[in-house]
Amino acid sequence: MKKYPGRTLSVETKFEILRFSAAAGIAVLLSFAIIALVSREPAAAARNLFLGPLSAWRRFGNVLELAITLTFAGLAVSVMFSANQFNMGAEGSFYASGAAAAMAALGLPLPPALHPAAAIALGALTGAFVCAVPALLKARWGASELVSSLMLNYVFFYAARYAVNALYKDPGSGYIATYFLPLSAKLPRILSGTRVHAGLFIALLAVILTVLFMRRTTWGYALIQTGRNPAFAEYAGINTGAVLIYSQLIGGGIAGAGGAVEILGMYDRFQWQAMPGYGFDGVIVAILAKNKPQWVPVAAFLLAYIRIGADRMATAADVTSEMIAIVQGVIIMLAAAQSFMSGRRQKMLVKELKTHG
Repeated sequence: MKKYPGRTLSVETKFEILRFSAAAGIAVLLSFAIIALVSREPAAAARNLFLGPLSAWRRFGNVLELAITLTFAGLAVSVMFSANQFNMGAEGSFYASGAAAAMAALGLPLPPALHPAAAIALGALTGAFVCAVPALLKARWGASELVSSLMLNYVFFYAARYAVNALYKDPGSGYIATYFLPLSAKLPRILSGTRVHAGLFIALLAVILTVLFMRRTTWGYALIQTGRNPAFAEYAGINTGAVLIYSQLIGGGIAGAGGAVEILGMYDRFQWQAMPGYGFDGVIVAILAKNKPQWVPVAAFLLAYIRIGADRMATAADVTSEMIAIVQGVIIMLAAAQSFMSGRRQKMLVKELKTHG
């Protein structure tokens, strides 16, 4: 019987893989059906959608570039969602931390080894602060973190724009943008012929640290148990108020690091004119990964792949890239639906009980 919990986890993992594969398969079939209806050359459009990212090394590099950012976003949201905190401040964290990292890169004269590290650290602190405000509002006055974070995203967006415009705006640019970042602060490219940068290793390190935190630490255990059943967690002696705050601090810090890495790795200067949307993409990644940090890079890569494929389809065929929103919606709907394939899950558990019970 001691082996049973481990075996049950194995069954659950197999079922989640099966369910996600089924959801993806249904979405692919739906894609083919839509393409056949709207395209004059459906075979070419489908080929560009599903094989376009592999048609050139540069395009596959685009997938990895986007996957780096989506990994940070998915990790941030999954940590907060695991604690049952629906903080949407990752969007504001990405923007504000990107601006903070750019200003740190311009304002701190440091050697190459320390320069990007300091900028990313400041970005992480900025992101943590952005997500901490809704957490504190909820802890002190019971304000909904969902509503307050959505509204505060715009507060931090305009505050960051003001700071950039007042302190580091390049007067030679025709829009709000900082001066060009010094090379010592930039993240180096790691794959020739692409813009894939060293942020890939930072993202993978963030995944490893998050998995270890969630699985191997008392704080991570308290976070998961609070998300599953707050009443039981409080009865067991867990300080759920502290969990409420630090789960959102950690999530915001991860998002902030992601915003800093994106700016230092992909841009010559900070030039975002609007919020980039990565925080909301993180919700999609977290749902696809079932809030499990170890699956976040896989979900991020898949989402990045279909988006780059959609862009390739839009440029090389007669189907617009917006069609991919339908595919995303179907996958998310089926992956998040608890009753989807629930009968199959029950059969797998019964079979496991009969075999090892």
